[in-house]
Amino acid sequence: MESLAPEDPEKIGPYRVRARLGAGGMGRVYLAETPAGRRLAVKVIRAEHAADPRFRARFAREVEAARRVNDFYTAPVVDADPDAAAPWMATAYVPGPSLRALVEREGALPPERVRELGAGLAEGLAAIHACGLVHRDLKPGNIIVAEDGPRIIDFGIARALDASAMTATGAVIGTLAYMSPEQVEADEVGPPSDVFSLGGVLVYAATGRGPFDASSPGAIVHRVVGREPDLDGVDPFLADVLARCLTKDPAGRPTPAQVLADLRIAAHDPVPSAPPSSPPVPSPATAPPAPGPASSGPTHSPPAGPALEHPAPQHPSPAHPAPAHPGSVHPAPAEVGSGYAAVAVPPQGPPVTVPPQARPGADQARVRRRAVLA
Repeated sequence: MESLAPEDPEKIGPYRVRARLGAGGMGRVYLAETPAGRRLAVKVIRAEHAADPRFRARFAREVEAARRVNDFYTAPVVDADPDAAAPWMATAYVPGPSLRALVEREGALPPERVRELGAGLAEGLAAIHACGLVHRDLKPGNIIVAEDGPRIIDFGIARALDASAMTATGAVIGTLAYMSPEQVEADEVGPPSDVFSLGGVLVYAATGRGPFDASSPGAIVHRVVGREPDLDGVDPFLADVLARCLTKDPAGRPTPAQVLADLRIAAHDPVPSAPPSSPPVPSPATAPPAPGPASSGPTHSPPAGPALEHPAPQHPSPAHPAPAHPGSVHPAPAEVGSGYAAVAVPPQGPPVTVPPQARPGADQARVRRRAVLA
């Protein structure tokens, strides 16, 4: 928040301006108050965009559509005047830092906090898409981390810009790192583009950097379009989910609902983030009896190395499966059970790798996560 400058307006519509909240390629955001003293965030569009009749028409349609979005996930639209000399829109003021400001101040967020953030953003995107909107500018600076969860702000305005305006000097420099390949290339942009941006935002939250960061806009575009995302430092559970969000092909990305489901599974999965140093020892209840005279001897724990003095059991290993995971750990035993069956040791021969496409949805994500951890 900054003090007002001499060139700033004293009033916007009926609202008295109190301070600057921020600025972007399309305009400036002010803290304002109603006559009764209620706080608002008022966005005023820059003159070069206000002079474009097509922009005004699209901006008016987006304002009306934005009113339909559930304010639980966004800053609700309170008032707007797309026909003013400088078009403006007023939303409820949501106290809290932007995600960018939070990470700059505190550093990368821990995995559990990134999962909570991702779940809230996925719900918000689902609500926005259900209203027929595509955000097109989801980035750390457009997310307010409020006490009751993240709020997505500034949606709809970016959609009002056509391709020529999006390539204007200074219009997209700050958001290139979170744009989808199809948006960078000015192709058809739909809800999957927002999912790509969501993946980039969560990489930033988890590491303090974007997945395609580079020293110049041209280098960023090259990485977004042709390079794999940099997921170094991302928790293994999260890395699988985010890699799918950042798939180049829009058809290969999950929906926000699928992202939410995968994040919930990651939050409840009891498997550690690193594999154990040695295989688990079977419990006495399931371990096969030692053959021959040794079975009548005193009970003892299996040695750490190979038991050369004991012959191998003479019955097939499938008669003694690995101990099952306790069902109480998982909220959905049936679904989780099928996921564990996919990676169980087969009756004969070497281990079989189950291809990711064999398990759609949450089971597919679980199989890939366990493959990463193996």
